[in-house]
Amino acid sequence: MPAETVRPTRLELLRTRRRIVVAKKGLNLLKLKRSALIVEFFAASREAMKLRGDLKARVERGYESIRMAEMLEGPTRLENISMLLPDIAPVAVTTKNVMGVRTPQVDRGGYSPVSTADLLDLPISVQESVRRFQRIYGIVLDIAEKENSLRRLLKEIEKTKRRASAIENVLVPRLEGVVRYIKFRFDEMERDSFSMLKTVKRKIEQEAESAAAA
Repeated sequence: MPAETVRPTRLELLRTRRRIVVAKKGLNLLKLKRSALIVEFFAASREAMKLRGDLKARVERGYESIRMAEMLEGPTRLENISMLLPDIAPVAVTTKNVMGVRTPQVDRGGYSPVSTADLLDLPISVQESVRRFQRIYGIVLDIAEKENSLRRLLKEIEKTKRRASAIENVLVPRLEGVVRYIKFRFDEMERDSFSMLKTVKRKIEQEAESAAAA
């Protein structure tokens, strides 16, 4: 609302000043939230980077174990064994609240697609390969969880930044402009009233002088 359309009353002045106070409090809260989100973002980013580094090393060791199993059991037997392994269980995903942002959380119960009982009848070399890739599977889920959280946190950081910028650079200056406008109109009305009083006083004095002369 342009300042010129505001009624220059004391009630409006008080109301606008209260809105400025509330807006500045909201701005401070948004800045605190953004700072907390940034801290959370970088913490999750560091964890994701660590997991990626760990994943690369584990994948290399996993493929080494497969090559070893292939050497010991032969490619045909290894392929037949792989056909007997159960399918990976569906992953359960819940959400957690991080500074008002709903981020995904993978159910850690889904990290064992092959049970210990399933492994007992397998050759030792194959058991080792399966266990290594189970750990890889868990790390991949962790990375997916972290990267999805990073995207959501970054989106919320940008959203919070835009809202804070709108309050700081648009709303507060506009309200402060309204306050200045109302005070300016008060000064104008005070000057007009003073000028009118002087005029009335001068007329009264002139009428008094005319009456005395008569």
